[in-house]
Amino acid sequence: MEPGWRWELSPMHLLRLRRHTQDDDTLSPVLQLDTFKMAVHTPVPVAELLLRRLEASDGGLDSAELAAELGMEHQAVVGAVKSLQALGEVIEAELRSTKRWELTAEGEEIAREGSHEARVFRSIPPEGLAQSELMRLPSGKVGFSKAMSNKWIRVDKSAADGPRVFRVVDSMEDEVQRRLQLVRGGQAEKLGEKERSELRKRKLLAEVILKTYWVSKGSAFSTSISKQETELSPEMISSGSWRDRPFKPYNFLAHGVLPDSGHLHPLLKVRSQFRQIFLEMGFTEMPTDNFIESSFWNFDALFQPQQHPARDQHDTFFLRDPAEALQLPMDYVQRVKRTHSQGGYGSQGYKYNWKLDEARKNLLRTHTTSASARALYRLAQKKPFTPVKYFSIDRVFRNETLDATHLAEFHQIEGVVADHGLTLGHLMGVLREFFTKLGITQLRFKPAYNPYTEPSMEVFSYHQGLKKWVEVGNSGVFRPEMLLPMGLPENVSVIAWGLSLERPTMIKYGINNIRELVGHKVNLQMVYDSPLCRLDAEPRPPPTQEAA
Repeated sequence: MEPGWRWELSPMHLLRLRRHTQDDDTLSPVLQLDTFKMAVHTPVPVAELLLRRLEASDGGLDSAELAAELGMEHQAVVGAVKSLQALGEVIEAELRSTKRWELTAEGEEIAREGSHEARVFRSIPPEGLAQSELMRLPSGKVGFSKAMSNKWIRVDKSAADGPRVFRVVDSMEDEVQRRLQLVRGGQAEKLGEKERSELRKRKLLAEVILKTYWVSKGSAFSTSISKQETELSPEMISSGSWRDRPFKPYNFLAHGVLPDSGHLHPLLKVRSQFRQIFLEMGFTEMPTDNFIESSFWNFDALFQPQQHPARDQHDTFFLRDPAEALQLPMDYVQRVKRTHSQGGYGSQGYKYNWKLDEARKNLLRTHTTSASARALYRLAQKKPFTPVKYFSIDRVFRNETLDATHLAEFHQIEGVVADHGLTLGHLMGVLREFFTKLGITQLRFKPAYNPYTEPSMEVFSYHQGLKKWVEVGNSGVFRPEMLLPMGLPENVSVIAWGLSLERPTMIKYGINNIRELVGHKVNLQMVYDSPLCRLDAEPRPPPTQEAA
C-alpha cells in the first residue's frame, strides 16, 4: 500500500456489512471479497502519519526528510507539526535553518542544454559565421562576449561581407554546465567559493534558506489524537460529559484579528504633524491648488529676472498646452515690469528688457512661494492692512536628475509672517520656536543668497546620528522689490522659511532611498507597518525672571 493512504468503508457499506453480521461473526469468502470491493482508498491525515513515524523512530524526525519520504509538500508536514503543537505536549518541535544552493530557471536550462558561450561556439561552422547573424541567435549577445573572453572565438573585421566570427580552438570544455550539473546533483560543496560567486553573478545559482522542524516525542506523546474542545455547550453541562472531555486552554496572550482598514502613507503622517505645529503657532493654511502656474507668479512676482538660470528648461517643466496664461492682473504686472527693467522702491532693478510673453509661459510650479506671492497680493488689496501668518505644505516640480535623494516632484513646507517692523531677529526667533516643536534645539544660521529675500539664511541643525551639522531649511526676509509693487505698506516686512517634507520623513522612518518612499518602487507593506508619526519635542526649561 502507498504511504499516506489506507482502505476504509463508506457509511453505506458499513450499514450493509452490519446486516450480514448480526447473527454470525464470520463472513463467507464471497462476502469478504464483496466487502473488499466496497472499501474506499482514502488518505491518512498527515498528523497521524507523523505520529506513527515518530513512534517508530529512535530520536526524532526532520520535517523535510519526512515530506520527501511521503512524497508530499513540505508545507503540509509543517502544518501537521503546528496542529500537533496546539494540542499541548504531544510533540516537541525545534525550528532549524539550513542554507543550500539551488539552480535558477536559467541555470536549469543551461544545465540541460549547455552554457550560452558553448551554444555560440557550437553554432559557428568551420567557414565562420557573420557576426550580425550570430547576434540574432537566442544566446548570441551573452554567449559572444563570454566566448570571446574564453578565447574560443575571434572576429575578423576585414571580411568582405562584414565582421565574421571564427573558431579559435577545435573543442572546448563547458565548465559552466558541468558546475551547474554538480549543484543539481546535490554536490554544490565540490565548487569553490569563487566558482559559486561567478555563477551567482550570472544569476544561474541562488542561495536559499530552508526552514525545517526537528520533531521529537513530547511528555504527553500518543499516537491517538483526541480533538480538544473549544466551547462549553449546554448539553455538556446537563449530561456532565464535560468532565471527561479535554478542553483547549485559553491563550490570553493571543492578539485579536486586526480589522481591514486603510493606511496612511508616511508622508501623510509627517505632513499632518507639521500642519498641527503650524496651527498651534496660530498660522492659517494658504490655498495651494495651482500645480500649473504662470512664470509671472512663479518667478517675476518674486523679483527673479527672466534670464535667471532657474528659468531654463533644464531646471523647469514648461507646458506645451496650454502654453500661456491668459489672465494676469495687468496693473500689478506693469509695476513688476517697471521694477525689473527700470528699478524703483529704492532699487535700480535689473536693467533689462522685460517681456510679457516670457511671463505668460505656463509651467509646473517649482516652489510653493508662488502661492505665497498670490496670498500676499490678495492681502495687499485689503485695507487696512492686517498682520497675518500663513503656511503651506504641497507638491512642487523640478527637472532634477533622479537619484537616491532627488525626485522630479517633492513636497515643500513654507511659513510666512507679515507684520509691521519685522527684522532678522524676529525670523530667528520664529525659526527656533518652530524647530523646537520638531524636537530640534541645536540650530545655526548661515548667510545665503536668494533672488527674492534679503537678508537670507540657511538653517543648520546638529544631527546626533551623523555627528555633524546638516542643512534643514532656507529662510529670509522678502525684498521690498517684491512686496511694494503688490501694494503692501512700506513699513510692513515679511519673513519666510521653507524645507522639504521628504527629508524629515526619510530620517523619521529610516529610509535611505527616496524612491522607496515615493514612486512605483514603494513597498506597500512598508506603508502598512509604518508606525504613527510623533515629532517629539524636547521639554523647554521654565522662563527665568530677570531682575529689573
